[in-house]
Amino acid sequence: MWTLSGFADEIDPDLDLQVATMTQLGLNYLEFRSAWDTNVLDLTDAQVAEVSSTLAAAGLQVSAVGSPIGKIGIDEDFAPHTDRMRRAVDVAQALDTRYLRIFSFFTGANDPARVRDEVLRRMDALAAIAAEADLVLLHENEKAIYGDVPARCADLVTSVDTPHLRLAWDAANFVQVGVRPFTEGYQLLRPHLEYIQIKDALLRDGTVVPAGAGDGEVAETMRALASDGFDGFFSLEPHLSAVGTFGGFSGPNLFGEAHRAFTTILDEEKIAYS
Repeated sequence: MWTLSGFADEIDPDLDLQVATMTQLGLNYLEFRSAWDTNVLDLTDAQVAEVSSTLAAAGLQVSAVGSPIGKIGIDEDFAPHTDRMRRAVDVAQALDTRYLRIFSFFTGANDPARVRDEVLRRMDALAAIAAEADLVLLHENEKAIYGDVPARCADLVTSVDTPHLRLAWDAANFVQVGVRPFTEGYQLLRPHLEYIQIKDALLRDGTVVPAGAGDGEVAETMRALASDGFDGFFSLEPHLSAVGTFGGFSGPNLFGEAHRAFTTILDEEKIAYS
């Protein structure tokens, strides 16, 4: 049975409203990225403890920490970022999750091939920190970073070659760089997939839409994952109202619409979920 989750900060900055909406939708997990307009890595220890106790009281668990690790330029100093990575590990442990989402650095005007060695050096270092804590890094494909297209996503995980670095699949982000996700990426990346993020987009202009309403080949991907026996988290990240470098927003109504769109696909495919 597949497990649904979602970026609860897309509902509202207020943690209590996040929790209320997730509970109303019948979800048992959320992906934690921010609360009170503060990024997860910038929360104090006391605030993280409050998040933990609030979720526990509501019967909610954390599927992953949606961190911004790796969302700096490849030409920026990496040393301070390792401290931020260690903070991400502390937060993941405090929220009792083994998954930590990361990215593979904005390449800027650089040819990705030119910065590949530095990207891999950094990813090795991040994976080593995760390994110390027995956590799994989930690399999310995103436009303008090294791992934006399937070939470079595969390059990252096969080159670093550790069980502590796996892939999070984001169909909409692939569409936004001109990739048809299932057609062009599924077979290559399937062995490395650990976590699925749910949003869709239009090839013509990159507009984000509910699952199944765009060119992200969501139904085909879900069908193939079910056939392959995939069993893991599917995290709603709708981005239906606003999109920014470090997050997005939908509001409770549009978040509910995104949930209905995705569960409709699962129901049509006769895929069980909770």
